[in-house]
Amino acid sequence: MNVTIDKNSGYCFGVEFAIQMAEDEMEHCEELYCLGDIVHNGMEVKRLYEKGLRIIDRDQLKELHDCKVLIRAHGEPPETYKLALENNIELIDASCPVVLKLQNRVKHAFDSGKPDNAQVVIYGQVGHAEVIGLAGQTRDEAIIVTTEADLDKIDFTRPVTLFSQTTKSTKGFYNIKALIEERLQQANQTSTLPAFDANDSICRQVSNREPQLAKFSTEHDVIVFVSGKKSSNGKALYSVCAHHNPNSYFIESEEELQEQWFATAQTVGICGATSTPMWLMEQVANSINMLQAEQV
Repeated sequence: MNVTIDKNSGYCFGVEFAIQMAEDEMEHCEELYCLGDIVHNGMEVKRLYEKGLRIIDRDQLKELHDCKVLIRAHGEPPETYKLALENNIELIDASCPVVLKLQNRVKHAFDSGKPDNAQVVIYGQVGHAEVIGLAGQTRDEAIIVTTEADLDKIDFTRPVTLFSQTTKSTKGFYNIKALIEERLQQANQTSTLPAFDANDSICRQVSNREPQLAKFSTEHDVIVFVSGKKSSNGKALYSVCAHHNPNSYFIESEEELQEQWFATAQTVGICGATSTPMWLMEQVANSINMLQAEQV
């Protein structure tokens, strides 16, 4: 049985940058706070905890003073920076440049759309860290949509500016875009259509992985997709694998591997999310090879 790790899987630039900043900072201090999981991968969070990275939530942040806090790749709303100033907290800002650029675009769209009573709509997951940061640029007035049912929140007689969370599915974004266009037509049959500006703000490092994974999935008998269960990107990319190869399995670590998955497999492909470290995929590959050796 041949086991291959997808060379295109592993950390995106933003996650790699944030983890490197955390490790560099911890070389000079015993303990560093991080607002939320630095990456949606429990195994990596555990590794960094052992190095001194302490995960805190927003309520805990309010109680901190005179310390250092890392801002992860997802970015943060303006209120976080304001609180840091008030509490004399030094922020180690590892926000992904792609996310920061999107935050600026969302803020500009919100500010410039005010005179026309325009709505900012974000295709994303409610409560996701990146979406919280994006909505914060609009004083939390942005409308968050995930499914078709969420479109009922939009007033289709007013202008709409659409953005996407950077890690969402490209197919999902363009489906939402088409549905909004359809609803605008329906709501304004006897009048001029309100302005609609759709911005495909999905990170190309993420969107390019979809066709790459589709190809990779068809090249192997079995696909093992490694990702944290909380990863939005992981769920989206795994669905690509499962669509192209029904023998696809989603695991968080090698402990979830099941011997029967590989009973008749000649080739096994291992891949993961943009939040999956290469060392973890290598660990999974080694475990699969050990399972094979035990069967011989």
